Amino acid sequence: MIVQDHPWFCDMPESLRYMRGEDLPRPFIEKGIVFILPDRMKHFRKNLYHVRRRDVEDSATYAPLFRAKCILESEPRPEDMQGPFDVYPFYTKVARNRRHYLDYYMLFLFDGQPDFARFKELAGE
Repeated sequence: MIVQDHPWFCDMPESLRYMRGEDLPRPFIEKGIVFILPDRMKHFRKNLYHVRRRDVEDSATYAPLFRAKCILESEPRPEDMQGPFDVYPFYTKVARNRRHYLDYYMLFLFDGQPDFARFKELAGE
């Protein structure tokens, strides 16, 4: 998988969890989800993105859609949400573009190798 304009990327660590409301918005259910990051990942909360496969057929290139909403484990949890739920691996097909389902993933995106290496060290990989 190649994420457009981001040469370094990583799947989520297993310790990542999420909370969601009772009713999830469509077509992007991800906009109604709040992800709970381990405190050790606090410097990477702005790196968590929803990405989707580009509309080019048979493309392995993904484009960033929008930044995920995140809180840290030590922060108060939203009272109007359910969870936390395990999120790894988080993958869903919920939206359609004409006749095709759109593929979505959650990834931490990095602009360079130093941040990616630091993240892997904190994630225990």
